Amino acid sequence: MDLTVAAIVVLAAISAGAITWGLLYNRLEVEKKTENRVRRVKSAETDRAKIKASRDRIAEISKRRKSVQDSLRDLERKQVEKNRKAGSGSVKTRLIQAGLSISPRQFFLMGGGFGLFIMLVVLLAGFNPLLCLGVGFIAGVGLPHFGLNYLLNRRKKKFLEEFPNALDVMVRSIKSGLPLNDALRLIAADGQEPVRSEFRRAVESQQMGLSVADACARIIHTMPLQEVNFFSIVIAIQSQAGGNLSEALANLSRVLRERRKMRAKVNALSMEAKASAVIIGALPFIVALLVYLTSPDYISVLFNDVRGHIILGVSGVWMSIGILVMRNMINFDI
Repeated sequence: MDLTVAAIVVLAAISAGAITWGLLYNRLEVEKKTENRVRRVKSAETDRAKIKASRDRIAEISKRRKSVQDSLRDLERKQVEKNRKAGSGSVKTRLIQAGLSISPRQFFLMGGGFGLFIMLVVLLAGFNPLLCLGVGFIAGVGLPHFGLNYLLNRRKKKFLEEFPNALDVMVRSIKSGLPLNDALRLIAADGQEPVRSEFRRAVESQQMGLSVADACARIIHTMPLQEVNFFSIVIAIQSQAGGNLSEALANLSRVLRERRKMRAKVNALSMEAKASAVIIGALPFIVALLVYLTSPDYISVLFNDVRGHIILGVSGVWMSIGILVMRNMINFDI
């Protein structure tokens, strides 16, 4: 075959292809754009479905979070009511909270006997009978309640020192496979006082027919502490909504230890202010006692004259206001 003829055939084929491409280019471009548009529309529909699913999931999570927050708020309100009732209890309730086994009648009889004894001692010392009556009243009414509050606060402090350790024992017991009831019985049997006695009351309440959450919530009546409130809320939420109880109790134990560290740090930082407040509050009484011991005639005017009584009354009011102000300045709630 002649090369010239072959070249002509090739060129004719190329020319025909170019003409065909030129004629069909617009249609092919339109089809390509159409395919791309259809693909984008499908992708947009898929993205819209994903966005809708994501929004629904976020809405469900928000709804669940709001439900948990409402439950926590309701539990906290109930616990606040219980705390207020427990904090404003009678002498009988405070005796139980302090771990004393005496009855209110015995408490009042002991206070009255102590006040009568102090009044007789002061009367035999030669003081004014009216002053002896006041001193006896303070010794018979004020000092017993002061001692009761001291014992109650000391028991609360011991409970806070041992409570995180008890929670750690419960966490290890639950992780080892024991149910919550057996973990509570373990603390009630082998724990340290006063945690052991409080958990023993909870176990006894369960034996009387109460649920675990209700039995743990009753601890606040005999140990009115915010930490016990946290514990009862954790148990109540776990009994209603489920979840990892061991992890929740471990977190609670860590929070209680951090609160204790923060409280100790605040007490250390405020110790200088407390010492200054005690010195300033006690200084007038110390000066008056020293003046009375060195120059009794000089200060006796305050006790023998009506104007001295007025001065003592006004001074007592202003001293009380100053002591209350200093007390509010150095007390911190954690």
